[in-house]
Amino acid sequence: MKKYMIGKKIGMTQLFDETGKVIPVTVVETTPNYVTQIKTQKTDGYDAIQIGAIEQKKNLTIKPEEGHFKKAGVTPKKVLREFVTENPSEYQLGQEIKCDVFAEGDLVDVTSNTRGRGTTGAIQRWNNARGRMSHGGGPVHRAQGAMGGRTFPGRVWKNKHMAGHYGNEQVTVKNLQVVKVDVAKNCLMIKGSIPGPSGRVVTVQQAKSAIMRGNK
Repeated sequence: MKKYMIGKKIGMTQLFDETGKVIPVTVVETTPNYVTQIKTQKTDGYDAIQIGAIEQKKNLTIKPEEGHFKKAGVTPKKVLREFVTENPSEYQLGQEIKCDVFAEGDLVDVTSNTRGRGTTGAIQRWNNARGRMSHGGGPVHRAQGAMGGRTFPGRVWKNKHMAGHYGNEQVTVKNLQVVKVDVAKNCLMIKGSIPGPSGRVVTVQQAKSAIMRGNK
């Protein structure tokens, strides 16, 4: 059975191994997850499961969602994620998934959105070089430079590095190691850093590389 989990990034700390070596870890709080939908080739054209996590107030749940959760036999959830799986029959509708589905030493892929930085200039967004800061460098020092040719084609090329929205992009960090599983506190401690600020919702799933090695 493949392992999937929805959690919330709490922050970073450090642990010590048996030799006294410091291990930087990210703490992910994993409140109980529930299987809210099972999709199969026959009903949906592909095999997948939908998992819900983090309690949501009933008055914030619209009627279609309320019926969806009622069918699964669970309370309304704030976050829903879908995971493609080869054997959806391994799961049951309304099944509870806890953090102990993972074990120490497991390799996982963690997906989250990076920290949003709003609208920024080309230097911060694309790491472009600035102009000379000397007197002869011109009145503008942090502009992105030429926009296009003087004559032909006389337009701004597609994919030109310009100012715009920076950050808040979905990123997956692969092959991180689970250092500790704290069942009492519903926490996973994962070696290294993961994207996003504290409080960001993250998805943790068994690393694809580990699955491929297992198949071999």
